[in-house]
Amino acid sequence: MRRGAIWKISVNTTPEAEDAVANLFSHLLNQPASSYTDAETHTTTVSAFCEIRPPKFSLLRAALREGLRKIKTCGLEIGAGRILITKLPREDWAESWKRHFKPLVIGDALLIKPSWSKRRPRKGQALVVLDPGLSFGTGQHPTTEFCLRELVRAWERRHPCRRVSTRNAPARRQGCRRSQELPRSLLDIGTGSGILAIAAAKLGYAPVHAFDFDSQCVRVARANARLNRVPHQIRITQADLTRLPRRAARQFDVICANLLANVLIAERDRILARLRPGGVLVVAGILKREFTEVRLAYEAAGLRLVANRREKEWCSGTFVRGLKQS
Repeated sequence: MRRGAIWKISVNTTPEAEDAVANLFSHLLNQPASSYTDAETHTTTVSAFCEIRPPKFSLLRAALREGLRKIKTCGLEIGAGRILITKLPREDWAESWKRHFKPLVIGDALLIKPSWSKRRPRKGQALVVLDPGLSFGTGQHPTTEFCLRELVRAWERRHPCRRVSTRNAPARRQGCRRSQELPRSLLDIGTGSGILAIAAAKLGYAPVHAFDFDSQCVRVARANARLNRVPHQIRITQADLTRLPRRAARQFDVICANLLANVLIAERDRILARLRPGGVLVVAGILKREFTEVRLAYEAAGLRLVANRREKEWCSGTFVRGLKQS
């Protein structure tokens, strides 16, 4: 293990303000943030880890306080808003993650685990290895977990013969021979750590495209794709959704968009330009009180809500587009 220290900048906040605080970190530090929610206290700690000492701590604290003030004026409950800047030995930093991040099982289809876990996938279960590292997106957040489960569900609806379960296998094989489905294509908007794109590639989606506006996220996602031996199965690029052409050269069977509600609404037409008729759109990262507005925006464009999940302050949903575009 490399020697030296890691600088940890943290804010104690609420699950409601988690994404907004994470965006603040990304803006001020040019570094994606990780988050951890205590199940008992319901307090969320958003943290960024820097390998180089941040300059002028006093200015950084002031900028964080001002950012938190603006978040609060937008109507989000920020909680204590306590700012901590600490220096950690690399060994302490690495061990601290091991206490918080456990394997995540998505039905019979997927196992998401950190590299230090000795858990092995069951027969036929796709394995994704992902460490928290200096980035974010390990499947622990309820919105990410929802997206993972919907990826599995969409895949199994298209490929019933490839389900892991062996129940009624002989009865299904005859139908499988008659129906040779092509792999589903996937677009992951705001890929972060790349977890959704990597999981899709492991399941068999093809082609898989992913993008993020943050160059650090793109770098981490590509590294995670290499770690999982799928770098040639995923096209990961840096792009800004708000600047994409309004007409798309390619359309996808499934789109995952783990974005804030205002972005989902403002960029609805750009997102839908990339979704084929009959396609599935999975949206997440939406506060409960904002979900109705998102639902109405996409229903107005001809989509139908087919799945919905509420957990803590968050709401996620899956839409299906009609075969006839509006």
